[in-house]
Amino acid sequence: MSVYRIREYGEPILRKQCVRVGSVGLREKEIFDRIARTMYEAQGIGLAACQVGIDEQLMVVDVGGGLIKLANPLIMLREDESAIEEGCLSIPGVTIKVKRAMRVLVQGLNEEGRRTKIEGEGLLAHVLQHEVDHLSGILIIDYASSQEKDSFQSELRELEEKARLK
Repeated sequence: MSVYRIREYGEPILRKQCVRVGSVGLREKEIFDRIARTMYEAQGIGLAACQVGIDEQLMVVDVGGGLIKLANPLIMLREDESAIEEGCLSIPGVTIKVKRAMRVLVQGLNEEGRRTKIEGEGLLAHVLQHEVDHLSGILIIDYASSQEKDSFQSELRELEEKARLK
């Protein structure tokens, strides 16, 4: 099974609101597996379907406690906040300190199509929120201060130009 090409900043799909899936079947399971393979090959800890060109609410996360596959994720609870430096496979070379909840409860469908709830703390909470953001077209740069944005404008312009050539 091959890996997907990771979409980078400037590609329109990264700004789209992804579509909910009606159910999780064989097709979605294959997409989950291929997204996970892509994430691991890129040495990431989370990846959303839109980051590989699929306009559906599917995401995978693995911060070291095992692979989580979620369809139609919805954050039900957020508690406490802390800022952590975040990077993104779709915006290489840019890191931003993002303030997020340190504890979350996320509901969605697992790879078997059953409703599931995931409790995340610390890094897992941050990554779950990061990937759910992707499914709504939100990127880490949207959390940056104007001073931070100034510091990585050249990287963003380069990525936009690269996206235009695709």
